[in-house]
Amino acid sequence: MKLSRFGAAVAAASVFALTLVAFGQAGQQAGGGPAPSQGQGAGAAPEAQQVAPGARGGGGRGGAGGGRGGGRGGAAAAPAAPAPRWPDGTIRLGALPGQTGLWYGDFGGGRGGEIPFQPWARGVYDFRRENELEPHARCKPSGVVRQFQTPYGVDIVDMPETKVIYIMDVGGPHSFRTIHMDGRSHPKDPFPSAYGHSIGRWEGDTLVVDTVGFNENFWLDRAGLPHTKTMHVIERFTRVNMNTMRYEYTVDDPSAYTAPWTKVANMSFRSGDELFEYICQDNNLGSELMVGAGTAIDRRSEITP
Repeated sequence: MKLSRFGAAVAAASVFALTLVAFGQAGQQAGGGPAPSQGQGAGAAPEAQQVAPGARGGGGRGGAGGGRGGGRGGAAAAPAAPAPRWPDGTIRLGALPGQTGLWYGDFGGGRGGEIPFQPWARGVYDFRRENELEPHARCKPSGVVRQFQTPYGVDIVDMPETKVIYIMDVGGPHSFRTIHMDGRSHPKDPFPSAYGHSIGRWEGDTLVVDTVGFNENFWLDRAGLPHTKTMHVIERFTRVNMNTMRYEYTVDDPSAYTAPWTKVANMSFRSGDELFEYICQDNNLGSELMVGAGTAIDRRSEITP
């Protein structure tokens, strides 16, 4: 009887062991992989710590913050919410009430044909690209179009009660741009400025902004596109959804270009971001930058907003 009980116990133990082995193999086949052995906990295997580019939320394509789908094997990003609207149905261009957020331009892949330079303008453009530091790096206002190329974002403030839209950006002398929405026309002789005189109107869900009255103390973009005081710019802002703005601009400046030309870029909205206190003069450590004496300086300086 004792031997019989012992044999039964051995048989039961064998069945239990075989069950555990089978269960472990099934877990590996299901994708779980083997459990880490002693000494192989979190941090022991470097390859287990590696993260795909962008998966940390700020770097490569596919990461959080504007990537292309969350990386291979990751969950697809949830679709963006619809563009917010005012009670009358007009698109909101800024943040929701009680919230903050900034727009960031992506001009790297803007669509459009070749820019039709006048010969002198092409020469200025080529020279600037190789030799000059742009005026905005010397604490001058960014100017129209260029203001959307700041890495610190822009704040679009809708004020329908006063029929004005403000566009604020960090850098320079804390300047901002005013878009009049009250149906007025351009003055006959507007005072020349970096942001010109802007009037806006809605065409469906697109804000169309017409601007004239520029000075020549800024670049159209960071690369050095020139212009003259005769420049006329038409911009079209279309908020596609909560996080995306389609930005189209047409430049008509017969003194600098042989024909009007148009470019298109996208802007991304980052909820929760805010403009910060940026004193341009405190960041420009070289006195030659502030007085404008130094132009042939490395244009890649990080002080350039």
